[in-house]
Amino acid sequence: MLAALRGILIFLAMALFMIFYGISCIFIPHTKDRALRLRESYLKYVCIPILNIHIQRQGSPIDTPALYVGNHRSFTDPIVLCRYLKGFVIAKAEVANYPIINKGAELTGVIWVNRNDKESRENSRNKLVETIQLGFNIIVYPEGTVGKEKNTLPFRLGTFIEAASNNIPVIPVAIEYKSKQDMWVLQKFLPQYFHQYSKWRTDVKLSFGSQLSGKTAEELHQQALEWINVEIEQMQKDWSEAF
Repeated sequence: MLAALRGILIFLAMALFMIFYGISCIFIPHTKDRALRLRESYLKYVCIPILNIHIQRQGSPIDTPALYVGNHRSFTDPIVLCRYLKGFVIAKAEVANYPIINKGAELTGVIWVNRNDKESRENSRNKLVETIQLGFNIIVYPEGTVGKEKNTLPFRLGTFIEAASNNIPVIPVAIEYKSKQDMWVLQKFLPQYFHQYSKWRTDVKLSFGSQLSGKTAEELHQQALEWINVEIEQMQKDWSEAF
């Protein structure tokens, strides 16, 4: 019952935000920066309070456009991260089929990628570079899927190649949840949503690292992987329930 009520409120509020934003664009032109501010307001004042997400945060994003790479636990990850970071998320193409959520993502900053299609992967990497060169951050989950084990899954190298080739700053981000119920254990989005948010409260830790010093893709890849794994192990020390 609780999850159903939250679901109705979340989707209704998202639809209303998009409608009002669309109307406002008659008077104030749509820009990427304005849409990102809309997303931040929606997450801060609507989504996170309704879902009762309590966030412990360490560190902050840097002042210049960068590539943010993080471990992936749950569909809640971008909700938490984008509360503090204005950026375009590289998301799997399947999310484009989620009603309302897909339109909200497209309005406020997303790059779709079909990870099983070489051309789609190449296009997303080109878009990554182009977006950062235009002055916006990019958010990537290089595991390519959600990880339910204590440490991360292996990271894919592709985005690190683009970062090294184009001198793009890389910032690692770690995220961890207190409850195992927050892990994405069910295949479909809606069953997982109702499973996850049937509990009253979600506790999550979020940590921004410093810019990585590696010069090659392999160095950046290894540094990001090592920093995130060390960080989530620290986060788990007093949160043993999930593992």
